[in-house]
Amino acid sequence: MALDYRAMLQVAIEEARLGLAEGGIPIGAALFDGGGRVLGRGHNRRVQEGDPSVHGETDAFRKAGRQRSYRDKIMATTLAPCWYCSGLVRQFNIGTVVVGESVNFVGGLAWLRENGVKVVNLHSAECISMLGDFIRANPAVWNEDIGELYATRPSGGL
Repeated sequence: MALDYRAMLQVAIEEARLGLAEGGIPIGAALFDGGGRVLGRGHNRRVQEGDPSVHGETDAFRKAGRQRSYRDKIMATTLAPCWYCSGLVRQFNIGTVVVGESVNFVGGLAWLRENGVKVVNLHSAECISMLGDFIRANPAVWNEDIGELYATRPSGGL
């Protein structure tokens, strides 16, 4: 059975849209089992909850609950994971990361690949424009999200 990575990304996109509708940063994620069943889904809630640790990936991971193993798990996310979320993937040995885009932010993709994580970048035009539009409209919020001062790196990339 072939896994449908685009369908997995669609779940993350739905979460990103929820976050945007709540007034937050449009980054969504979902954790799937090896067969493609959703275990947990979430979105970036830093703005909504005033909590800098609630990224899309961490929200989905927490909602998935405890798993005996993560090697066969798949994290789908609308944006390349930041270093914090890349660390989560490595800490728990999540085997595959499906990425909507890495144009607006490269994150830790090369590091994940170097450490044996399968990375599937779908180069989604929808993900690129959704976050790109947000960054242009809210550069200070975006740069805060990635831990940068606006004056030092206005593009938000690494």
